[in-house]
Parts: sequence; C-alpha cells; structure tokens
Amino acid sequence: MAHRSLGPVARAAAPVRLDFAGAWTDVPPFSTDEGGAVVTAAISLFARAEAVRREHGYLLRANELGAEVEILRADTPVDDPNLILHSAALRLRPTAPVTLITNSDVPPGSGLGSSGALDVAIVAALSALEGHQQTPLELAHDAWRLEAVEAKVPGGKQDQYAAALGGFNLLTFNDPDVGVHALVLDPAFSAELARRIVLCYTGASRVSGNTIARVQAACIAGDAGVTGALFELRDVAFEMDDALRAGDFDRVGALLTRNWNAQQRLDPNMSTAAMAELDDAMRTAGAIGGKAAGSGAGGCMFFLAGDDATPLRQAAREHGARVLPVEWAMQGIRPC
Repeated sequence: MAHRSLGPVARAAAPVRLDFAGAWTDVPPFSTDEGGAVVTAAISLFARAEAVRREHGYLLRANELGAEVEILRADTPVDDPNLILHSAALRLRPTAPVTLITNSDVPPGSGLGSSGALDVAIVAALSALEGHQQTPLELAHDAWRLEAVEAKVPGGKQDQYAAALGGFNLLTFNDPDVGVHALVLDPAFSAELARRIVLCYTGASRVSGNTIARVQAACIAGDAGVTGALFELRDVAFEMDDALRAGDFDRVGALLTRNWNAQQRLDPNMSTAAMAELDDAMRTAGAIGGKAAGSGAGGCMFFLAGDDATPLRQAAREHGARVLPVEWAMQGIRPC
C-alpha cells in the first residue's frame, strides 16, 4: 500500500514503574468488592509512541515486538496479537489516516508495566495529533479503557496511572474510582534508594493475562487462600507507604519480602525455578528484601541491598540476569 506522509507528527513517552507493594489488589473483582492499594514508583525507562498523519490507510508498527501491518480502514480486524493495542487505539481514538509506531526501552513481559505505559503513550500521541489536550489523570483513565475495554486484556489500573503521573504514588482503587496520593520522599533517601535497588530481568518474559485470569477465577470462587493473600498485599501497601515516607530501608526491605511471600500464595506458577534461584542468590549476596515486579511468573525481579549493591549486581549477572538501570522518573507522560 503506497502512501505519502503528510505530517504533522506527534510523539509521546511514558515511564514504566516499579511496584513496591500491593500489586494485584488493583485487579477486579478484589478492587471492586474490597478496594485495593498499590505503592508504585515510575522509573526512567520509557515506552514511546509516534503518530504521523498520512494520505490514506493506516500503518501500525510495534518495533519492540517486530510487528507491522497496513490496513485500509480503521475498523479492519487485525489478527496479530502484538498489535492489539494499536488496533484498539483506532477504535478508542477515531482518527484520519495515520501511521502509529511504538518502541520500548524494556523487554515485553518484563513485569514493569510496559503495556500500560504503551497505552498512555499511544493515547497521548493520538490525542496530540488531533489537537486534544488532556490532563495526566484523563490520559490514565483513557489508557486503561484502551487496554481493558477496547483490547479486552484483563488487568488493573496501576500501570496506566503510574505512567501518566510519574513519581512515587500510593494509588487506591475502589472501582471505578482511583485515588492518587503522591509520596514526597526525603531527597537523600530517594537517591540512596535508587542506588541500592538492583533491577534484574530474568530473560524469561511472561503473559500476565494468563496468570491474572487464574487469580481472578480463584477470587470469584471465594478461594480463602487467594483472598487472604490479597488482603495481606493491601495491608503491605499501606505499611510500605509509611516506611518510604519514614526513610526506613530495613522496613522497606522486609515489606518487599513480605509482599513477595503473599504474592506467591496467589498462584502456584507465580515464581519460576529461575526466579527462585535468583532470589536465593541475591539474598546470599546481601539483599535485605526483594520481589517480582508486576504480576510475577517471569519477567523482572528487584532487590534492595543492605548497603553496597555491587555484590548483588555481580550475583545477578552470574545467574544470567540482565541488570537494568534504576532512576526515578518524577514526571510522567511527556512529549518527546
């Protein structure tokens, strides 16, 4: 399909996040029936979207997944699951012919909320191309609709709100409402926290929707073990909020581990053999706490060093993990 770029161009970037505590409690039905809480921090690894006006037709490309398709009409079904967000975006944000291209700094299935960050970047780029201005909260809500409603991918809301807002936040969920409580940390503590955290990509991505569907089914069925773990995760989130505000490294580390222990009670596949081996190695190397990022079952784990993070980084590499940089992204969605 030959085409000619007409311009203009709109670009947006949204940061991914580390979930310090409470993830899973933002997912229905728990977030609807009981209310959830998540402590999250945006980091300076980004999902990016570019929208370019074109003469006719639509080009959808996910560079991070090596996928591309050209279609004549926005409502043409797209079978490639790697382009599900792109095609859903054309339904959420009806637009004249456009090229929509995405990129990501993190591997797919990392557990860092990259699909939620992509949601936010896509919505922001398409909105800017059409001349619509939205607040970060409006973008977060529409980005969640893109994934959960239009693309019909199960999950919660923390990733979209973390990406849109940036910084440290305690997010509360009483569906459909989301409460945003910004955490203002001591600057010295915040800088030291970034230095002490070792973020490890295990090399094995995961499909979070599969795990989410199993946990949702168990919750709906009234599984006491699963619902008890979810209440524990929510409690840990509020305690983590206190620990971060107090600048208490030991308590933060202990709560990371408590969160991971509760998270593993949600599903027997929550921790893979490689994750368990890495967890043991990092604690032997001096970690005072750690957990899987996001929904677990693969992807990333992150650990807090007692003081010197060098032995942890060395242990991670010796076990085949890729160490990713940690720098806080205090601004959320942004033009780029």
